[in-house]
Amino acid sequence: MRIAIIGTGNVGSAIARGLKGKGHAVTLGAREPSEPGISALSAETGATAALPQTAAQGADVVILALPWAVAEEAVGALGDLSGKTVIDCMNPLGMVDGALGLTVGHTTSGAEIVARWLPGAHVVKTLNQVGAEIMADNAGLPHRPVMFMAGDSDAAKAQVTTILTDLGFAPLDAGGLAKARLLEPFGMVWINQALLRGKGRSWAFAAVEG
Repeated sequence: MRIAIIGTGNVGSAIARGLKGKGHAVTLGAREPSEPGISALSAETGATAALPQTAAQGADVVILALPWAVAEEAVGALGDLSGKTVIDCMNPLGMVDGALGLTVGHTTSGAEIVARWLPGAHVVKTLNQVGAEIMADNAGLPHRPVMFMAGDSDAAKAQVTTILTDLGFAPLDAGGLAKARLLEPFGMVWINQALLRGKGRSWAFAAVEG
Protein backbone atom coordinates (compact mmCIF):
# COMPACT_ATOMS: atom_id res chain seq x y z
CA MET A 1 0.00 0.00 0.00
CA ARG A 2 0.97 3.62 -0.43
CA ILE A 3 0.97 5.01 3.11
CA ALA A 4 1.42 8.65 4.14
CA ILE A 5 2.35 9.38 7.74
CA ILE A 6 1.42 12.94 8.60
CA GLY A 7 3.55 13.98 11.55
CA THR A 8 7.10 12.85 12.28
CA GLY A 9 7.19 13.09 16.07
CA ASN A 10 7.47 10.10 18.38
CA VAL A 11 4.37 8.31 17.06
CA GLY A 12 4.84 9.00 13.36
CA SER A 13 8.51 8.03 13.54
CA ALA A 14 7.67 4.83 15.42
CA ILE A 15 5.07 3.78 12.85
CA ALA A 16 7.56 4.42 10.05
CA ARG A 17 10.10 2.22 11.84
CA GLY A 18 7.52 -0.48 12.44
CA LEU A 19 6.54 -0.57 8.76
CA LYS A 20 10.13 -0.79 7.52
CA GLY A 21 10.60 -3.76 5.24
CA LYS A 22 6.90 -4.69 5.20
CA GLY A 23 6.41 -3.99 1.50
CA HIS A 24 4.63 -0.64 1.74
CA ALA A 25 5.59 2.60 0.01
CA VAL A 26 5.75 4.98 2.97
CA THR A 27 5.94 8.75 2.64
CA LEU A 28 6.62 11.02 5.59
CA GLY A 29 4.53 14.18 5.49
CA ALA A 30 6.63 16.98 6.99
CA ARG A 31 6.63 20.77 6.78
CA GLU A 32 10.38 20.67 6.10
CA PRO A 33 11.00 17.44 4.15
CA SER A 34 14.71 18.21 3.66
CA GLU A 35 15.34 18.93 7.35
CA PRO A 36 18.26 16.74 8.59
CA GLY A 37 16.14 14.84 11.10
CA ILE A 38 13.57 13.95 8.43
CA SER A 39 16.31 12.93 6.02
CA ALA A 40 17.81 10.68 8.69
CA LEU A 41 14.44 9.07 9.43
CA SER A 42 13.86 8.52 5.72
CA ALA A 43 17.24 6.86 5.35
CA GLU A 44 16.63 4.68 8.43
CA THR A 45 13.17 3.49 7.40
CA GLY A 46 13.35 3.46 3.61
CA ALA A 47 10.57 6.04 3.44
CA THR A 48 10.46 9.11 1.24
CA ALA A 49 9.61 12.59 2.50
CA ALA A 50 7.28 15.22 1.07
CA LEU A 51 5.12 18.13 2.11
CA PRO A 52 2.06 16.87 4.03
CA GLN A 53 -0.47 17.65 1.28
CA THR A 54 1.68 16.00 -1.38
CA ALA A 55 2.17 12.92 0.81
CA ALA A 56 -1.54 12.60 1.61
CA GLN A 57 -2.75 13.13 -1.95
CA GLY A 58 -0.47 10.38 -3.26
CA ALA A 59 -1.43 7.78 -0.65
CA ASP A 60 -4.03 5.04 -0.33
CA VAL A 61 -3.92 5.28 3.47
CA VAL A 62 -3.18 8.43 5.45
CA ILE A 63 -2.05 8.10 9.06
CA LEU A 64 -2.60 11.16 11.27
CA ALA A 65 0.09 11.26 13.96
CA LEU A 66 -0.23 14.86 15.10
CA PRO A 67 -0.59 16.65 18.44
CA TRP A 68 -4.30 17.27 18.94
CA ALA A 69 -3.76 20.98 19.51
CA VAL A 70 -2.55 21.49 15.92
CA ALA A 71 -4.57 18.77 14.24
CA GLU A 72 -7.46 20.80 12.83
CA GLU A 73 -5.25 23.25 10.96
CA ALA A 74 -2.87 20.52 9.78
CA VAL A 75 -5.66 18.23 8.58
CA GLY A 76 -7.40 21.11 6.82
CA ALA A 77 -4.23 21.76 4.84
CA LEU A 78 -4.17 18.22 3.42
CA GLY A 79 -6.92 18.94 0.89
CA ASP A 80 -9.73 16.65 -0.19
CA LEU A 81 -9.13 13.07 0.99
CA SER A 82 -12.46 11.69 -0.23
CA GLY A 83 -12.34 7.93 -0.75
CA LYS A 84 -9.10 7.48 1.14
CA THR A 85 -8.63 5.51 4.35
CA VAL A 86 -7.51 7.81 7.16
CA ILE A 87 -6.12 6.31 10.36
CA ASP A 88 -6.62 8.59 13.35
CA CYS A 89 -4.14 7.59 16.03
CA MET A 90 -4.48 10.87 17.94
CA ASN A 91 -5.98 11.14 21.41
CA PRO A 92 -7.69 14.50 22.06
CA LEU A 93 -5.52 15.32 25.05
CA GLY A 94 -5.36 18.55 26.99
CA MET A 95 -5.29 19.88 30.51
CA VAL A 96 -8.61 19.19 32.23
CA ASP A 97 -9.04 20.45 35.80
CA GLY A 98 -5.28 20.74 36.13
CA ALA A 99 -4.44 17.25 34.86
CA LEU A 100 -3.85 15.60 31.50
CA GLY A 101 -7.11 14.22 30.16
CA LEU A 102 -9.46 13.89 27.22
CA THR A 103 -11.00 17.16 26.08
CA VAL A 104 -13.98 15.48 24.36
CA GLY A 105 -16.03 12.39 25.13
CA HIS A 106 -19.35 10.72 25.95
CA THR A 107 -21.30 12.32 23.08
CA THR A 108 -18.50 12.47 20.51
CA SER A 109 -14.84 11.57 20.06
CA GLY A 110 -11.71 12.92 18.48
CA ALA A 111 -12.13 10.48 15.60
CA GLU A 112 -15.67 11.66 14.88
CA ILE A 113 -14.41 15.23 14.86
CA VAL A 114 -11.69 14.23 12.39
CA ALA A 115 -14.37 12.66 10.19
CA ARG A 116 -16.21 15.97 10.15
CA TRP A 117 -13.01 17.70 9.08
CA LEU A 118 -12.60 15.16 6.26
CA PRO A 119 -16.00 14.53 4.69
CA GLY A 120 -15.80 11.67 2.22
CA ALA A 121 -12.76 10.04 3.84
CA HIS A 122 -13.04 6.67 5.61
CA VAL A 123 -11.74 7.41 9.11
CA VAL A 124 -10.60 4.53 11.30
CA LYS A 125 -9.63 5.04 14.94
CA THR A 126 -6.69 2.90 16.05
CA LEU A 127 -3.03 3.01 17.15
CA ASN A 128 -3.99 5.23 20.09
CA GLN A 129 -3.83 2.59 22.82
CA VAL A 130 -0.07 2.12 23.40
CA GLY A 131 3.09 4.18 23.43
CA ALA A 132 5.26 4.83 20.43
CA GLU A 133 7.90 2.28 21.43
CA ILE A 134 5.42 -0.59 21.09
CA MET A 135 4.43 0.60 17.61
CA ALA A 136 8.05 0.57 16.47
CA ASP A 137 8.88 -2.90 17.81
CA ASN A 138 6.84 -5.30 19.92
CA ALA A 139 8.44 -8.57 18.86
CA GLY A 140 9.91 -9.14 22.31
CA LEU A 141 6.59 -9.19 24.15
CA PRO A 142 5.46 -12.63 25.41
CA HIS A 143 2.00 -12.16 23.90
CA ARG A 144 1.01 -10.46 20.70
CA PRO A 145 -0.40 -7.05 21.70
CA VAL A 146 -4.00 -6.31 20.81
CA MET A 147 -5.03 -3.19 18.92
CA PHE A 148 -8.68 -2.21 18.65
CA MET A 149 -10.01 -0.26 15.69
CA ALA A 150 -13.30 1.53 15.02
CA GLY A 151 -14.69 2.72 11.71
CA ASP A 152 -17.74 2.71 9.50
CA SER A 153 -16.14 1.25 6.34
CA ASP A 154 -15.42 -2.47 6.22
CA ALA A 155 -13.10 -1.97 3.24
CA ALA A 156 -11.09 0.64 5.14
CA LYS A 157 -10.87 -1.60 8.19
CA ALA A 158 -9.57 -4.40 5.98
CA GLN A 159 -6.71 -2.13 4.87
CA VAL A 160 -6.06 -1.12 8.46
CA THR A 161 -6.04 -4.77 9.54
CA THR A 162 -3.14 -5.39 7.17
CA ILE A 163 -1.20 -2.43 8.57
CA LEU A 164 -1.85 -3.40 12.19
CA THR A 165 -0.76 -6.98 11.49
CA ASP A 166 2.42 -5.73 9.81
CA LEU A 167 3.11 -3.66 12.93
CA GLY A 168 2.89 -6.81 15.06
CA PHE A 169 -0.57 -6.28 16.55
CA ALA A 170 -3.57 -8.57 16.80
CA PRO A 171 -6.34 -6.39 15.30
CA LEU A 172 -9.78 -6.43 16.91
CA ASP A 173 -12.77 -4.66 15.36
CA ALA A 174 -14.66 -2.58 17.95
CA GLY A 175 -17.44 -1.58 15.55
CA GLY A 176 -18.45 1.72 13.99
CA LEU A 177 -16.57 4.98 14.34
CA ALA A 178 -18.71 6.05 17.33
CA LYS A 179 -16.92 3.29 19.28
CA ALA A 180 -13.91 5.63 19.28
CA ARG A 181 -15.70 7.03 22.35
CA LEU A 182 -14.57 3.80 24.04
CA LEU A 183 -11.10 3.55 22.50
CA GLU A 184 -9.93 7.04 23.40
CA PRO A 185 -10.61 6.54 27.15
CA PHE A 186 -9.02 3.10 26.79
CA GLY A 187 -5.90 4.86 25.56
CA MET A 188 -5.99 6.91 28.76
CA VAL A 189 -5.79 3.66 30.75
CA TRP A 190 -2.42 2.95 29.13
CA ILE A 191 -1.27 6.54 29.71
CA ASN A 192 -2.32 6.41 33.37
CA GLN A 193 -0.46 3.16 34.02
CA ALA A 194 2.61 4.06 31.97
CA LEU A 195 3.15 7.64 33.07
CA LEU A 196 1.35 8.09 36.39
CA ARG A 197 1.41 4.65 38.01
CA GLY A 198 5.05 3.81 37.31
CA LYS A 199 4.56 0.88 34.93
CA GLY A 200 6.73 2.43 32.24
CA ARG A 201 6.28 2.34 28.48
CA SER A 202 7.43 -1.16 27.43
CA TRP A 203 4.10 -2.96 27.67
CA ALA A 204 0.75 -3.28 25.89
CA PHE A 205 -2.67 -4.85 26.32
CA ALA A 206 -3.22 -8.39 25.04
CA ALA A 207 -6.33 -10.48 24.39
CA VAL A 208 -5.50 -13.90 25.84
CA GLU A 209 -7.92 -16.68 24.99
CA GLY A 210 -8.35 -19.89 26.95
